[in-house]
Amino acid sequence: MIFTSLTFVLFLVVVFSTYWMLRRQSWRNLLIAVASYLFYGWWDWRFCLLMLATSLMDFGLGLALGAARRQSTRRSLLLLSVLGNLGTLAFFKYFNFFAENFQALAGKFGWEPHWTTLNIILPVGVSFYTFQALSYTITIYRRQMPPTGRLIDYLAYVSFFPQLVAGPIERASHLLPQFLEQRRFDPAAAKDGLRQMLWGAFKKMVIADNLAIFLDPIYNDPSGAGGPLLALATVCFAFQIYCDFSGYSDIAIGCAKLFDFRLMRNFAYPYFSQSVAEFWRRWHISLATWFRDYLYIPLGGNRVSKPRQAFNVMLTFTISGLWHGAAWNFIIWGAINGLATLPLILWPARHRADPTATPGGERNLPSPATLLRMLGTFLVICLAWVFFRARTFDDATTILTRIATDLFSREGWVTVGAMLDDESIHIRTLVHVGILVVVEWCMRRHHHPLDFPDLARLWRWAIYTIIIWDILYHGTGGVRPFIYFQF
Repeated sequence: MIFTSLTFVLFLVVVFSTYWMLRRQSWRNLLIAVASYLFYGWWDWRFCLLMLATSLMDFGLGLALGAARRQSTRRSLLLLSVLGNLGTLAFFKYFNFFAENFQALAGKFGWEPHWTTLNIILPVGVSFYTFQALSYTITIYRRQMPPTGRLIDYLAYVSFFPQLVAGPIERASHLLPQFLEQRRFDPAAAKDGLRQMLWGAFKKMVIADNLAIFLDPIYNDPSGAGGPLLALATVCFAFQIYCDFSGYSDIAIGCAKLFDFRLMRNFAYPYFSQSVAEFWRRWHISLATWFRDYLYIPLGGNRVSKPRQAFNVMLTFTISGLWHGAAWNFIIWGAINGLATLPLILWPARHRADPTATPGGERNLPSPATLLRMLGTFLVICLAWVFFRARTFDDATTILTRIATDLFSREGWVTVGAMLDDESIHIRTLVHVGILVVVEWCMRRHHHPLDFPDLARLWRWAIYTIIIWDILYHGTGGVRPFIYFQF
């Protein structure tokens, strides 16, 4: 069930209406759990069995952790949770990757093992809900919260449908207590949630899906494209993945507000960052902080020597790349971001920005130095995106080589101009990208650009109407899955 489908709209209306008609909190949590499993099973009912099995495992281990007194027993229980969750993830997502690479490595030494690969369906969202489940047992192990004895509440926490498939990856200490609290309908929060959902739908349906129509044929066969076209496609992918993923997060966060849940912010205008380190404080915040708290800091974080800190940074980013996909492209993508982050991590500069600060500074227009830092950061991020989007490592090297050697080719730019002239939809999409940048820059002090409660009602509804008509007129008309569903 895709957020931008009519099926989801009808599903949401039914669940929302039933939810607020129920008086008892326990019945509301049961409804959330049932609706979430129905939502997840819409893809394949077998996915529900896997999520239920891992959830029951962690629920039981959480109770055991809460009752255990010996530290050795607690460590063993936590290890079981880690092995169970990461083992499930490794089997479904990485078995074939490691099997194929082991076979290739063995072949270089003259050994040809007949290793069997499996035709495994990757469950949607498995990377997200396994990390969310791990957060529960780790939090209990650290004695930061007691385990819950209410199974339905825990199942609802793991499977909460607004953020089940692609996050934000919530911490147990933040989301689970909200299932235990009394919730009341908040009209102001619900209205803001609808506004945020509208903005997310605009980014996904008008910008991301239309950019995919332009860049997919180019990236799927880069051998026939020139440097200028590949460079434009790379920039377009940077905005496609941003609008696609942050659009999902906006819809998820806004949808949760309808049920009086508060999810963590996942994007904070990352393309206005002045360094790659700042970018990763603003992009996919829930995942970046998960790796920081559960991998980087336990490894020693910044409390160790500079060489060890550099190792911790590179290991964290490399594993983060592998988390995104079972391919060397993703590992290289993670390593590039780690290398680009190292200078500012090891030697913090004065302009190192807090993710809660206004991106790009408080000035209405950025200073030349700020603008250069933002453009330089965007260039490095785009360079890394090539490995993220390219189908193979060879495709990535082809794309980068042609951009480097053929970028200023007159024939290449003529080809770009001709393509844009022939397909006016591409020009309209690029205009929408420009509008997005301007709007987000002007509204970057707010959690989302439609957060303008002080604006007169007439102007607010005029803006909503324009966006809705823009979605209806310029949307692709199809239901394209979100990019992060594959992770």
